[in-house]
Formats: sequence, structure tokens, C-alpha cells
Amino acid sequence: MNLMNIFKFIPEVKSPEEKKVSFNVKLKWTLVVLVSFFVLSNIPLFGLSGNSLEQFKYLAVILGTSFGSIISLGIGPIVMASVILQLLTGSGIINIDTSTTEGKKFFQGIQKILTFFFIIFEALIYVLMNAFQAVEGFAFLLIFQLILGGLAIYYMDDLMTKWGFGSGISLFIGAGASWQLVTSVLQFVDAQGQNCLLNFSNTMCSGKLFVIIQSIINRYPLELVSALGAIVVTIIIFMLVVWAQSLKVEIPLSYGRLRGYSVKWPLSFFYASVIPVILTAALIVTIQVFGGMVETAAAPCLIENPTECMGIVKFASYFTWLGHFSNGQAISGLAFWMGSSNLLELTLRGGFLPKYILQGLTHTLIYMFLSTIFAVFWIKTSGMDAKTQAHKIASSGLQVAGFRQDERVLESILERYILPLTVMGGMAIGLLASVTNLMGALISGTAILLVIMIFYQFYQNIAQQHETDMNPAFRKFMK
Repeated sequence: MNLMNIFKFIPEVKSPEEKKVSFNVKLKWTLVVLVSFFVLSNIPLFGLSGNSLEQFKYLAVILGTSFGSIISLGIGPIVMASVILQLLTGSGIINIDTSTTEGKKFFQGIQKILTFFFIIFEALIYVLMNAFQAVEGFAFLLIFQLILGGLAIYYMDDLMTKWGFGSGISLFIGAGASWQLVTSVLQFVDAQGQNCLLNFSNTMCSGKLFVIIQSIINRYPLELVSALGAIVVTIIIFMLVVWAQSLKVEIPLSYGRLRGYSVKWPLSFFYASVIPVILTAALIVTIQVFGGMVETAAAPCLIENPTECMGIVKFASYFTWLGHFSNGQAISGLAFWMGSSNLLELTLRGGFLPKYILQGLTHTLIYMFLSTIFAVFWIKTSGMDAKTQAHKIASSGLQVAGFRQDERVLESILERYILPLTVMGGMAIGLLASVTNLMGALISGTAILLVIMIFYQFYQNIAQQHETDMNPAFRKFMK
């Protein structure tokens, strides 16, 4: 039995039979997935006695998760499967022709199997490495819940891709990041659960808006500058990303069957959209969380019973190069140099050191490099390459104005723009994300960048779908 036959036995979300799903149907399923995500993120794991990953909760938004909930794995398994498969195909170790229908199905089937593998693998690692400490006798149940939550995230992503607006991965990250953005501005409950509004003069709020008011009243200049700086940086990045989103190359096309009718085919500057920075951020966060998890699991053994759990200690010794952590923050190793520090906050508090400049440089270069690599891989495996786009244009009866109607001509013209836009867009989005991380916006730079771009993309998808549904002439042309 070959792999293609095995793929048929794997459950999947049924694709819609109609060529274009209506606006109301897409809206319904998008809302269903969004509500389901928030509900699942608030269902705690049954039998959980300790959560070592709570110290990394500031990273959870990038993984589209809430540590300690039933969906604690988040999009991690999906991202890891995608990254590994793209690296294998890109390096030529696995030869899959994604330009054909069979090749795409085979690629997606392999990716699905890899995702299921990482769901099970990460669930086992989280529990066995004591990232999630189970009540005695509940370890198996804890692993089962994590696997169930991982599968739920996978199938909700599949449902969104086929029946909703955009991808589930983008929606999960956008929803989590938006919630974090709102709470970072308006949060009035501190870490101890006290309502700062009830004792406004003595209890320090965590929401930046309330911090500004309290700083003015109590004359705290450092807190005032820090809070204002975070808000200003966020606004500047917001405006910059919105401007960059409007940059595009428009290729003039004419419709052969209608003389005098012409349209413009837009190629966005961020051609690969937010996917490259999602993969980059998720990969870096996964490395940081895994490094912290290994160190957390080994620490009690070294202090309490080093002879009884030598296996964990020995396993942890192989990953010391990932770095050491303090309160969830990497202080050395690969995780530190891949990560970032709030340079504005460090400067204000007097904790700035030359090593943070070097860290910022390596963080920026890594983000730009990985975002570019993932952007190139993404367009080649998702049907956004010049050949696929040329076929799509030609099948619509369109041709480049002034050129003969030939798919090969279309492909050669598109190749002039698509690869350069992919590379420049990947580098630019990596630069924006990393610099925002270093400047200390209201939420992590990657998260705020994703919020803006994800919801801008959702807005475009919704607007385009609504226009298609509402304009019969345009709908007829698109068929």
C-alpha cells in the first residue's frame, strides 16, 4: 500500500463542492472557529498540579495558545511540521513536485502525518519533562487531553482554510495578540488579582493608559516615559505597516473576449503575507520554550534526587547550548542571542549593557534571514509561484496588455516580479518584526505586526468576497 492510499484513511475537513463559498457561509464558520478557540483556551487541563510554562506566557501568543489550557500545544506542531517539510523539500532531500495536483496532495498528506507526529511528541515531552506536572495517576489523561487539543487546533485550521476567511493559524495568533493588546492598554487588575481602580493611588495598574494617569498623579517620570514610549512605538509601527501594506506592483491585463476592457493584477510588496514571520517567530519561541522546559525539568533533580532521575539530567546536558533562563527570560546561549530585549526600558532603568546591542543585531539578522527563507519556501509550496499564477490568469481569459496570449509569456513576466518581491518582502517584514521587538511596543513586536497584517488581510478577503457576492457582473466575470 503506497502513501497516497494511507492518506485516504486520515480524517479531513470536507472541501466545499461549490467553486466559491458565499460571504455568509465564510463569516459563519470564521465566527464558529473564533468562538471555539476562545472557549478551548479557557478550559483548563484536568489533573494538572503544576505549570512550569506559566513563566513563558508572554510567548504564548506567538504559538496561538494559552499554557495550561486544553490547547496548550497551540500551532506549534503545525509550524514544526511545515518548517521541517519545507527544509527537506527545499534542500532536495525529499523530491516533491508541488506544481502538479498529485504532488500538492502528496505534500499535504506528508505534512498532515508530520503534524500528527508532533502533536503526540510534544504532548509526551510536555508531561514527561514536567513542563506540566500531573496529579499522581493522571499523567496519561493529561497527555490525552493535550493530544485532543492539538487535533482540535489542526482541524479548526483546516476548517478555516476551506470554509472561512484566510487560515486558522493567522486567526488564532491575531485573536490572541489582539486580546493581549487590549489588556496591555486597559488592564486594571494586577498580578495579585487586585483591582487598581479601587485603590488608584497605591496599587499600580498594569494597563499602560492607567499607568500614564497614575504616573502623572504620583509624579513617576520613569514610568510615565516608559508607558508613553510603548504607546508611541506601537502607533509608529502601526502607521508604518499600514503604509507598507499599500505598496504593490500592478501588472496591466486585458480581457481578450472584451475589447477595451482591462484590469490590473496586484502583487503586494509583502507577497508571502504574514506566513514567513509567523513561522520564524513560532520556531524561535519553540526553541526558547523547549530550552526553558528542559532546564526546569532538570533543576529539581540536581537538587533533590540526582541519582533517581539521571536520565533527565543526562538528556538536559545535551541541550545546555540552548541557554539558561531566569523567570522565563533567556540569559545566555542560543535562546538569548535569538531573542530580544526591550532596549528602551533597559536604557531608562539603567540596565543597558553593550551585549544587548549585539543581541539586537543577531536577533534582527536571524529574523530577516529566516523570514526570507520561509517566504521563498511558502510561495513555492502554496501555489503562489509564477507558473501557478500564470495558469490562473490565463484560465480567466486574461493576458498581459501588449503581449500575445501565451501562458509561458505570462510566467516569464511574473517571474521578473514575484521572486524579487518575495525576497524583499521577507527581509522587510523580518526587519519590522525584530526592530519592534527591540523598541518595546505594547506587546511583542512580532505580535503587533501580526495583528495589523492579519486583520488587514482578513479585511481584504472579506471586502473582496463581499464585492463578489454583491456585484453580479463581477461575479460572472470571476467564474
